[in-house]
Amino acid sequence: MSRARLALIAFLPLLAPQPALAEPAVETVTDDLHHPWALAFLPDGEVLVTERRGRLWRVDPATGERQAIDGVPEVDHRNQGGLLDVLAHPAHADNQWIYLTWAGRCDGGNATHLGRGQLEGKRLVDFKTLHVATPCVDSRIHFGSRLAFDRDGYLFMTVGDRGERDRAQDLADHNGSVLRFHDNGRIPADNPFVDQADAEDAIFSYGHRNPQGATTHPQTGRVWIHEHGPRGGDEINIPAAGENFGWPIQTYGREYAGPEIAPNEVEGVIGPLHHWTPSIAPSGMTFYDHATTPTWQGNLFVGALAKRHLARLQLDGERVVSEKQWLKEREWRIRDVELGPDGALWVITDHADGRLLRLTPD
Repeated sequence: MSRARLALIAFLPLLAPQPALAEPAVETVTDDLHHPWALAFLPDGEVLVTERRGRLWRVDPATGERQAIDGVPEVDHRNQGGLLDVLAHPAHADNQWIYLTWAGRCDGGNATHLGRGQLEGKRLVDFKTLHVATPCVDSRIHFGSRLAFDRDGYLFMTVGDRGERDRAQDLADHNGSVLRFHDNGRIPADNPFVDQADAEDAIFSYGHRNPQGATTHPQTGRVWIHEHGPRGGDEINIPAAGENFGWPIQTYGREYAGPEIAPNEVEGVIGPLHHWTPSIAPSGMTFYDHATTPTWQGNLFVGALAKRHLARLQLDGERVVSEKQWLKEREWRIRDVELGPDGALWVITDHADGRLLRLTPD
């Protein structure tokens, strides 16, 4: 046998599928959830799940039993609207604060709202609206609405362009932006546009289309987001103070009818760390940072609605070096994914009979 053939045979095992990329085992914790939108963990391991029609559930992760939480605000449940994200305060064990975002009616239409209340058993008490992303718009789409705390304790909130793309370049308009607050809803004095008369103080970054994923990097403490493109051009970005992320003057996406919308690169505009073209319709995102599964450590997981899978992205710093599609054969619309305190990945599916799933190494 030739040396070349021996070398090829020696190399073949390296080409075989690696255990680190194996599909996970899937357990249904609870089902019959009506279009769930978000999930969040409490310090005791219980799970909070929102349904767009305006319900908030408290789920026992061991049994799947759930209790409805009262005190939720009235929502505008039409098309993409309704009760959206949920997030526990980093110090929830001490203060019991729970944050919600929702589509709510207001003058001239509706808007993405932010509020918080204290969770006492089966009820939110002292619930207050902290912010309304104005101006109100007569639209039923692109609410954005993901929440994340960075390492410094600032609360970030994403807001979509409401289907009116030029709003994302208008600093006098909250829509199409990432907003930044203190945990009580106050606007930080060092937000980038606080001293600019024709800009909204809450805006941290702008030029975003419809960001429906947000998570905090476990090492850097910075918030990462992803956002929907129109037909291609879904993006992963790291919001930066005062920066323009391009929509709609820079995008890899195309009009639904066909032509290009704008150049892929524009001077002075921040390009994406990663983009999906064609679109996967990303929703929900989390980093894996747990000792339970070392082969998943440092990976970024993203739900996909249109392409119906869970994307596993392996990173080298801020660069995506490989991507794997999990659960594709299940044909589930993955709406949200979170790392649980048990080291499992927890996922919700966006269907009229949606599921809360627990994913572990097979």
